[in-house]
Amino acid sequence: MAAYDYIFSSESVGEGHPDKVADYISDSVLDACLAQDKNSRVACETLVKSNCVVVAGEITTKAKLNVEQIVRQAIDDIGYRTPKDDDVFNASTVFIHNLLTGQSPDIAQGVDAKKAKGKKTAEQGAGDQGIMFGYASNETPELMPAPVMFAHRLLHELRDLRHAGKVSWLRPDCKSQVAVAYKDGRPVHIENVVISTQHTPDVSHAEIEKFCIEKVIKKVLPAELISKKTEFLINPTGQFIIGGPHGDSGLTGRKIIVDSYGGMGRHGGGAFSGKDPSKVDRSAAYMCRWVAKNIVAAGLASRVELQVAYAIGHPNPTSVHVDTFGTGNFSDAAIVDAVKKVFSFKPADIIDQLDLLKPIYRKTTHYGHFTKADLPWEKLNKVAALKKAVK
Repeated sequence: MAAYDYIFSSESVGEGHPDKVADYISDSVLDACLAQDKNSRVACETLVKSNCVVVAGEITTKAKLNVEQIVRQAIDDIGYRTPKDDDVFNASTVFIHNLLTGQSPDIAQGVDAKKAKGKKTAEQGAGDQGIMFGYASNETPELMPAPVMFAHRLLHELRDLRHAGKVSWLRPDCKSQVAVAYKDGRPVHIENVVISTQHTPDVSHAEIEKFCIEKVIKKVLPAELISKKTEFLINPTGQFIIGGPHGDSGLTGRKIIVDSYGGMGRHGGGAFSGKDPSKVDRSAAYMCRWVAKNIVAAGLASRVELQVAYAIGHPNPTSVHVDTFGTGNFSDAAIVDAVKKVFSFKPADIIDQLDLLKPIYRKTTHYGHFTKADLPWEKLNKVAALKKAVK
């Protein structure tokens, strides 16, 4: 293969996947806190398995929470509703273990915008040390990498059909994977598509296969990238009746590559779901996506990755780095300078610029945190400023 000819694969998982069930419960707890108290500090993690849900972590809030009700509603929203749907995991009969406690005062003093012994500034600091990445590419309308975007589209369509009641045998758990061939850095062909979807026992594999190919894959993926050579692998194990937390355990934060760029852009390792925006694992990752997307939309580069790093309790990032992979219309150094002029990466400023103290996080949980146009970090509102600032 030539230097820029390769095949790249990315996966997605549906809202009924056990890890996503856990993510959604955690984000539901976060939104319930922010709806009543915008200054809530939340670090909520969830474990689901069989008929049990364990909610753990640290929360400091003035909100009055009914954790059991929040958990059951989240499970119901996904579609695990009654014993007839799943005789083990369902909203009405799961056992819920609440292990939430208050936030450590040592962490709180680093984040709070006030003086504290040993703290070198009275500004709001980062909630933890760490590195965060943002990525954007002009290969899809969403300025996302094609493989992960295509994988999300497949499961979004399955979700819509299931919730509309149009396909009676569909169940909540599902996964997808798409392999895209690139030539000279651009998508030219879909090599293969994998869909595994949970189903009721009364449907044949042949029916599932025909439905997924004709009604899902060919509907949502670009026709010009599919050919007779494209391979379709539908429920390749033969059947997928037992799924969700009945079939496997789920844990908050275990699908961070699905949540971000499908492996095409790097990830700093910190999970998003269940964390309030004082945690830079989440808020700074959203910030980096916002910056990267505006860089590409401004025509400064056709592909870009941004990295920022933080120290706990410190307000300024310890580093800011840009890599345009040779696609920049300006030097990477010039783009970094423009970024620093237009954006502030202080945690308090990130929250203010993106208006993050609102209960918006349940809508981020499924099908990628960087694919929904109505979220603030997806807005292209700094394009003109970047064009003006770059030299």
